[in-house]
Order: sequence, then C-alpha cells, then structure tokens
Amino acid sequence: MPTTVVGFQLGNDDKHRQVTVVLTATGVLHRAHGAPGRLPRMPRPDVPFQLTHPDRGWAKTESPLARPILSLRELHTSWTKKGYTHPLVPPACVRLDVEEHPVVKGQYGTARPHPELARAFLSAAPSNTQQSLDEAIHDFRTALGLPTRPKSVLWRPRRSPVPPRTEAMLRTLAHGSQINSPQRLAVGWSVSPQAVTLRVGRTGETLDRPAVLELQAALTAWLRLTQPPSP
Repeated sequence: MPTTVVGFQLGNDDKHRQVTVVLTATGVLHRAHGAPGRLPRMPRPDVPFQLTHPDRGWAKTESPLARPILSLRELHTSWTKKGYTHPLVPPACVRLDVEEHPVVKGQYGTARPHPELARAFLSAAPSNTQQSLDEAIHDFRTALGLPTRPKSVLWRPRRSPVPPRTEAMLRTLAHGSQINSPQRLAVGWSVSPQAVTLRVGRTGETLDRPAVLELQAALTAWLRLTQPPSP
C-alpha cells in the first residue's frame, strides 16, 4: 500500500558523511546515516506513543503527527549545527509505492528499520528544488488532509500600545520638530527626525542607528534594574 512521506538528506562535506531523515504518514520517523556509497546505519525508528497506546485519553485528542513533525524540525536543526549543511536532497513531500513495516504494539511500541523506504524516498524526491522544510511539511500536511496555514498569509507581529508620552513625542518628530533635553543640564541630548545627538556644553556627537539601539538597550536595562519594588 503506497505511503506519503516527508524528509530530507543532508551532507557533511568535511567528514564525507550524510544523513537521511524520513517521516511517514503514520508518524514513524526513520533515520539513516553513514558514508556515501556504503550501507547506511539505521537505528530503530521513532514511533508515536498514540500508535501503541490508542486507549489513552490524551492520545485520542492529540494528532500522532504533532510530535514527529516537531522532531523532524529539531533533527534538521541539530544535524545542520553539526556541520551537515549541504542539502543533498532538499526537503520534500513524496508518495512512495512502498508498504510500511507494521508497528509492533506493546509497552514499548517499535518499528523495524526500513532501508527500502529510505532508498525509495531518495529516488523519488526531486534534487533540483530550493524548497524549505516548512514548505515540505506544509505539502505533507496538505496531502494528508491536515489543517495548514495558508502560504499566502504573512505573519506580522501585533503592534504593542505606545505610552502617551512617547506618542506625543512621535507626533512632534513626525511634524519635523526636534526634541531637546532641558537646557539647564550641562550634559544633554537632542532628537530630530534625522539624528540623535549627545552634547556636552557646546560640543555635540551624533549617533548612528546601531549606536542609538545600543544606548536604548542599555537605558532599558538600567531602568529595569533600578525599578522600585512594587508595594
């Protein structure tokens, strides 16, 4: 019976090693790693707890693919950090004419390593795409009829409310006016729409944007550190 899978293959050019990770529609996560041209080492696949304990209450409400998809992402990140940065087979979702090995149910549900499935994935997955892992997982979830976030929807952070004092200063700058520190101070500052300037007496120094951001972070840290304890 054909199965739908999502996976990738990464290579480490310095060590001449490669790793293949494949997640099946049932939630079984297969891994294979070793040197190119040799039989890869395949540890025991990871099996979702829901497959072996379907009678558990929480297993009936949580998708058996939720945790395996998270593990797939984590493996991609961890192997990349280990130097496996060459995408030999970019992330892809493909349908394979391979029947999955059945999961042995019990206290420790297990599945046998499946070299044929890994080889079938490498043969079927396109090697000339630039698809990201997120895109491949989206295709995988779509193929299985699982809920997905539309690709056309861009996530934007929600703007936090601005304090009234800051809002008033923002209007001042928007109208092209400058904000100055009290003139009685020997050391002061001025903020215009174009620049931030620190002054000592008649001498001034203009800060670039990175310097302003660093100053803002330092001032925020100081304000938090010296904040009076709440009653």
